[in-house]
Amino acid sequence: MELFGQSSMFRELSFQLPPPPPPCSWSLPKAVKRRINALKQLQVKCAHIEAKFYEEVHDLERKYAALYQPLFDKRREFVTGDVEPTDAESEWHSENEEEDRLAGDMKTKAVIAEKEAAAAEEPSPKGIPEFWFTIFRNVDMLSELVQEYDEPILKHLQDIKVRFSDPGQPMVALFTQSFVLEFHFEPNDYFTNSVLTKTYKMKSEPDKADPFSFEGPEIVDCDGCTIDWKKGKNVTVKTIKKKQKHKGRGTVRTITKQVPNDSFFNFFSPLRASGDGESLDEDSEFTLASDFEIGHFFRERIVPRAVLYFTGEAIEDDDNFEEGEEGEEEELEGDEEAEDDDDAEINPKKEPSQPSECK
Repeated sequence: MELFGQSSMFRELSFQLPPPPPPCSWSLPKAVKRRINALKQLQVKCAHIEAKFYEEVHDLERKYAALYQPLFDKRREFVTGDVEPTDAESEWHSENEEEDRLAGDMKTKAVIAEKEAAAAEEPSPKGIPEFWFTIFRNVDMLSELVQEYDEPILKHLQDIKVRFSDPGQPMVALFTQSFVLEFHFEPNDYFTNSVLTKTYKMKSEPDKADPFSFEGPEIVDCDGCTIDWKKGKNVTVKTIKKKQKHKGRGTVRTITKQVPNDSFFNFFSPLRASGDGESLDEDSEFTLASDFEIGHFFRERIVPRAVLYFTGEAIEDDDNFEEGEEGEEEELEGDEEAEDDDDAEINPKKEPSQPSECK
């Protein structure tokens, strides 16, 4: 059947379309082509040097990760309430506090003092309640994954860590720049795991089939972990009931069936990009690319700057950066319009071009 009754016409038109123009090198003399081939060999060597550069950058990341970790461990202690910060550690003067001091708004200070006094009478919570859960709610990329029934579970999240493979001992064979996200949970009513992990496998070498596409390290695959759900607590599946009618006897029976359910915790059961030898469809490729982006965001932004995503300051910085880029684009468009106006003033008698008549 012909869709819309026009597919045969489209096929005829497509056959009439001219072939794409050949690369300009096809028409060059043979001696010049040899030199271009030599340049391409040099380009491949450059790509391998660039790969070596990124390997050393990754070694530096691993080195400094060990220096950051004691600070992140102390952050966890403050968040969970295992350790109370000293007066010196908790001293911080924000820009708003400085503005209030300079303005000398005594009324505002009195209101703040009154609220602080009232808060002092209330029992103090332990640590910083729902620290990581609040980050999930604040960041759009993460909040889109979280369902209402995920929220009580995420309130038990105590820490997120990034663990790199040890130098000289790649975490995953053939992938020397892998990293693991560790999600640490306190004991809860949902699963028995204390840590859920997600391993991202990275590749940092030019593809032999397409060496010119190399642009640095890229995530190429990922592995999740098995969540040991307690009975009736698995939010990644839901139970549905279906009625079946027997064709011969006409009797009806009800069966129950478990089907996948939307949940953040599907994050730990990702699609696989390798191993089965089969290519993924477009939707699966998009899902996997989104997964890689989220993993990269945890590693590069969330874990290193968690407190700023909790307060929302990092989100404001991200928004301002995006608005700045849009503003630059608008400004450039405005400049182009201004140039057009200048041309009109220089050539006031210039007539607008008329479209040629159809023949």
